[in-house]
Amino acid sequence: MGDKPLAGVRVLEFARVLAGPWAGQLLADLGADVIKIENPDGGDETRHWGPPFIEKPDRSDRSAAYFHACNRGKRSVALDLKDATDLEIAKALSVQADVVIENFKVGTMDRLGLGFETLRQSNPDIVYCSITGFGQTGPYKDRAGYDFIIQGMSGFMSITGEADGQPMKAGVAITDILTGLYAVAAINAALVKALKSGAGTHIDIALMEVMAAALANQNMNFLVTGNAPTRLGNAHPNIAPYQVVPSSDGHLIIAAGNDKQFERLCAMLGLEGLANDPRFATNGARVENRRALTDALEPVTSRWTRDALVNACAERGVPAGPINTIADMFDDPQIVSRQLQVMTENGVTGVRSPLLVDGAPAADLRSSPSLGQHTQNIRKQALKDWPTQ
Repeated sequence: MGDKPLAGVRVLEFARVLAGPWAGQLLADLGADVIKIENPDGGDETRHWGPPFIEKPDRSDRSAAYFHACNRGKRSVALDLKDATDLEIAKALSVQADVVIENFKVGTMDRLGLGFETLRQSNPDIVYCSITGFGQTGPYKDRAGYDFIIQGMSGFMSITGEADGQPMKAGVAITDILTGLYAVAAINAALVKALKSGAGTHIDIALMEVMAAALANQNMNFLVTGNAPTRLGNAHPNIAPYQVVPSSDGHLIIAAGNDKQFERLCAMLGLEGLANDPRFATNGARVENRRALTDALEPVTSRWTRDALVNACAERGVPAGPINTIADMFDDPQIVSRQLQVMTENGVTGVRSPLLVDGAPAADLRSSPSLGQHTQNIRKQALKDWPTQ
């Protein structure tokens, strides 16, 4: 671990569920020493969010697969922050940390004496990341923020799903995942600032703002036109054909992102006339005439098998791909070649960080810790030279 980018950086994670732990796991993959603070009474809620569960070979721990998805490579310390002694240990660890990640309700860490302003008095260059549903200010600051609710409030669900169906959430907690990634970007920038100036940083990151900002081109579509985008199923609001099409044995995605790609697609399908048809000759025209374009393409793609059409597109430089199950994905030759699936030191399978740094995977292969697994050693370390009260 010594040659990883964040080797020597200590992170204290007062975070539960997904956004904060996702950030902590990525920091661990990049070499940081991440100490996860958990309540002795059950620990992180996701330890119990099963089935399925993973039981360690020695039966010392049985935690949900969900917990293992975002806590690999960390050390766990069980501390009851309502207990005076345990709170002192948490303060000692905070003073020794380079980074603190917390997702308590606004004001909780201040009341505990673990807030940014308090900690930077004795740890002036600390990087302190607060993750909440709605941020440290504003009328919703005291509300709990759950991924599903944020997907709805942010506008994401209004553009996801079939036009005549229910608004749909994503199949994973995308708000939490994106928040964790934004948090890591901000934390790393703040660590650079600390190295340059010795000054600490308080990062205020809200799930609501992350998901709202991540709507990207859809936001701009609204801001430019004043018309709120609506659900288009698998169609793209700004590109065509960029959609799911049928084959004789399933479905695939064709994503012709420019006119040249569309011309090659038409030639491959024996539909050369479409590329010269004024309704379809430019991307703008194709978007305006999306239904007619789909009606022209689908009878032809339906005569191909899925894999034959995907391969033919690849050979002609037309972006396309199959719609895999998760099982298919793990068996995909590209995923196998890049070794995305990993085995931790305790024999638990998992997924590494998708980052390669200097050609090497950024992955900490220590298993997710048992609740309080490292408490005794870290307590001793924390209390060394820490004044008792």
